[in-house]
Amino acid sequence: MKVIVLFVFVLGALSAAGEDFFAKVAGKVTLKCGVSSYTRSLQWHHGKDLLHSVDQRGFPRKGGVDLVRRSVVRQTNLEISSVTETDAGEFTCSTDGTRHEHSLAVFSVLVSVHPSAVLKLNDEATLQCEVKGQHKGCEVKWKTPNTKSPTDSSTVQLKPVTNSHNGAWECIITCGSNTFSQSLAITVQEPPTTTTKSPSKPDSNSKKTCDTCGNDVASAGLLGLAWWVWVAIGVGCLVAILLMVCVIVLCVRVKRRKKRFLKMKGQQRPRHKKYCQCDHPTAAAKPKQGRRREKPSALPLHPA
Repeated sequence: MKVIVLFVFVLGALSAAGEDFFAKVAGKVTLKCGVSSYTRSLQWHHGKDLLHSVDQRGFPRKGGVDLVRRSVVRQTNLEISSVTETDAGEFTCSTDGTRHEHSLAVFSVLVSVHPSAVLKLNDEATLQCEVKGQHKGCEVKWKTPNTKSPTDSSTVQLKPVTNSHNGAWECIITCGSNTFSQSLAITVQEPPTTTTKSPSKPDSNSKKTCDTCGNDVASAGLLGLAWWVWVAIGVGCLVAILLMVCVIVLCVRVKRRKKRFLKMKGQQRPRHKKYCQCDHPTAAAKPKQGRRREKPSALPLHPA
């Protein structure tokens, strides 16, 4: 029995006093171990889950929970980023056989204004700062845009809305020495001014303006078209006429060149000689006769 009591007493002596930490969802928090150095080993636990373990040689060993990927050991402190609601709970830092137990409270802040963030003068609105997972030692207050001292309530009634309510409101959460804030922008608009015009009597100037109505209609353009539209139409027609003339001239030139080419080609062809052909039938061939002895030709007569 004495041994058990002595063991519990030793454990109580080895366990140092812890500290309460606070963090906002999606924020960042640093848990201090309580010592600045160690000689043999350093271990961080979240409940019963091992997070990080470092020996005297600096060789690290990590656990397998999700919090390990979002945390890192810097010297002896544990730094957690992208805090979630499941990170809340008890943390233990063990150095050289001494345990330092700490607690982490995680809360989320939701600020809203009803009916909307755009208000008009003399309207009514309600500002709400809702803190989920709030610790008992925390306080919630609203800070107005034009005052330095915050209100003592998490809900603010604006009755009525004035120009001093325009700007950035801030919900401040104070947990011991830790302070967190969440801002909310409110826009105050002035209602539109409506002016009624008294009916005016017709005067001589109205007649002059009516006389110029015809001129205004004429200046608007012929057939409802502006002057530059008619200019564009005229230019387009002129270009079309010029193109037609060019096409006609080209066609005529092509025909002339074709005729000239055919004429030159006809002159180069050789002309065939034409002989006269008689209409009379040809003489019949003479029948062949036997060979006759030719008579000697008469001697010429010489004069005496």
